[in-house]
Parts: sequence; structure tokens; C-alpha cells
Amino acid sequence: MKTLDPLDGIAAFLTVSTHLSFSKAADELGMSRATVGAQVRQLEDRLGIRLFQRSTRKVVLTEAGAAYREALSGILPQIREAERAAMSFQKEAVGRLRVSAPPDLGHLVIVPAVSEFLKLNPAVSIELDLSHRAVNLVEDGFDLAIRGRLSVDINLITRQLATSQIVICASPAYIDEHGAPEMPHDLAHHSCLHFAELRWGRIWPFSRNGEEFRVPIVPRLELNHSLGLRDAALLGIGIVLLPDFIVGEDIRQGRLVRLLPDWDISTIQLQVVYPANRHIAVKVRRFVSFLAGKLRQ
Repeated sequence: MKTLDPLDGIAAFLTVSTHLSFSKAADELGMSRATVGAQVRQLEDRLGIRLFQRSTRKVVLTEAGAAYREALSGILPQIREAERAAMSFQKEAVGRLRVSAPPDLGHLVIVPAVSEFLKLNPAVSIELDLSHRAVNLVEDGFDLAIRGRLSVDINLITRQLATSQIVICASPAYIDEHGAPEMPHDLAHHSCLHFAELRWGRIWPFSRNGEEFRVPIVPRLELNHSLGLRDAALLGIGIVLLPDFIVGEDIRQGRLVRLLPDWDISTIQLQVVYPANRHIAVKVRRFVSFLAGKLRQ
């Protein structure tokens, strides 16, 4: 059995009752006169009572129609205000934005970007969840998630934000004491700092001009926290393999030195994912574009 919409026809009824004219109501509602008349008739059929007395010259509320209008007093402005409130999310960046991101990327990149974004968009607030846990955007109520690698279903949109190169590096103090490796296999004689969640395990892969090395690593220190590994490298504990977005600034400032720069290791595709929807909120579109611009800098 079809469920009837209790609001169906009410806008037409209230507009006709205001003007006592189907033609004027049709002009105000942007409908044809026939459509307005059909909606009012369907409403009368649903209620089982006549709301208007109609003649070729005049439209008059019946006693039931007048009582119905009185009971509905104020509802149409409330409905229109509710529509305006909902539509405002498609016209400007407003409301709360819930974002999930990994802790390392979040701490070094997302939090500074969020701070700048909030200054530029005063009607937006952001809830930022920094964790490696897999989130269900719809069930967990997130607007978007940012990850280094994503597998998503067909109901989600994935957009690449940036590419980050993976490099190996060490502190100047470590190099002064232990020297720098000249070839990938030299790493077997060094203290290596290893990210425990690396997808290819305790293997550091290198390639150059068709030449490839897969170097087994026996970690001197193994962590599941990339910022902790960076700190250990800064303290001179060993050689670390990490993405450029984590150690790039340290390398540029001379706090770390990139090693084996002629060899390629891998890259991380930084991606954002959000629910597929024809009506994506302005706050989501604007934040994604803003973040993509910051990561390209």
C-alpha cells in the first residue's frame, strides 16, 4: 500500500486560499493552473471533504476549508524556511565537517590546512578524527576520509590529492659515525628504523634503470608510528624509510640527509574519499579543493 505524503497538496491549498484564485496561486508556485487544481483535488479526496466552492467567477473557502487553513496557519512559512536552510548548504560553505585522516598526515599537513581553511570559512566547523582505523563514511557519519591508499566501493568518490615519494634518510650525526650506504645492499650493515605497517613487510625495495634490489631488513627499531620513527632518526638512531611528506622538511632544513637519492623506492598516492551524491555539500567540495591546492604547493 502506498504511503501518502501528509504535506502533499498543502502548499497548493494554502496559496489558493490566500489569493482565492487558482491562476494567481499557479503563478506564485511556478506551476500550471491544472497542476494546482489537481493537487487541491487530490488533497480533498484524501481528506474526504470539499475545501473550496468553485464557480466560473469565484473561489470561496468552505467552512471545512476555513477551519483547515486556520489549523495550518504558519506552516507554509516554516516549510519554506526549512527548504532555505537545507538549500543554504548547497550555496555556501556552512555547517560541521567531519573528517578522518591518519595521524602522521593529519599532524603535519591536515591540521595546519584545517586551521587556514577555518579562517577563510567562518561558517564552517570541523571535527577531525586522526587514526588509522578504517571508517565507514555513511555509518560513522564522516563527510570524507583522507588516506595514503584506499579501496572503496562504487558508492564513494575517490580523488587523488597528491603523490608523495618514499625516501630513506638519516641524521648527519648518524652518517658521521657510521657512514652512508653506497648501494642498497649496504643497508645490511646499518641500523634500520622500520615502519611496522609497511605493506610489503620487512623488505625495502629499490630500483634504478631496470636494476632492482629487495633488501631484507632486520630492524634496530620497529614502530607502527611514523612520527616516532622520524624522531628516532633525528636522534641519530639509524636510517629510516618514510614518505617525503613526513621527512621532506627535515631534509630541506638539513636535520636529515637523504640517502641513495639515485634509487627509486615507491610513492604514496594521497587520496580523499567521500560519498557519491549529486548534491555534494559546498563545504565538502570547497575543503577538498582547498586541501588539494595546499598539497600541491
